[in-house]
Amino acid sequence: MPAPILATALVYACDLDRLLAFYRDGLGLPVRERADGWAVLGDGGATLALHAIPAAIAATIELATPPVRRDDTPIKLIFTTTDLAATRARLEAHGAIMDPPRDPRRCDGVDPEGNVFQIAAPAQ
Repeated sequence: MPAPILATALVYACDLDRLLAFYRDGLGLPVRERADGWAVLGDGGATLALHAIPAAIAATIELATPPVRRDDTPIKLIFTTTDLAATRARLEAHGAIMDPPRDPRRCDGVDPEGNVFQIAAPAQ
């Protein structure tokens, strides 16, 4: 039996519009679907889904500016790019807090809600 293939990674969002704009504009991911409380981004391979946290719960979550890094979240999204420096600059221009590069091939960052992600050069 063939192994299942990852289709979608889902991130819960306190401010769906803000997080959608970040991943759409900061990474250039096209919006494939947009509905009330829901968005799907990507144009090939796995997609990124954003799901709005219910308003009553979101109201109890404090988001800081700049965002507080949520290292305790047990997942990290990794996006490949052929131009690490340009992608890093674009993400910073759209509100990402970027760490110093780990090495010439990868760099971690934090989105506007504190979710940790990584940009990396494609595997060789």
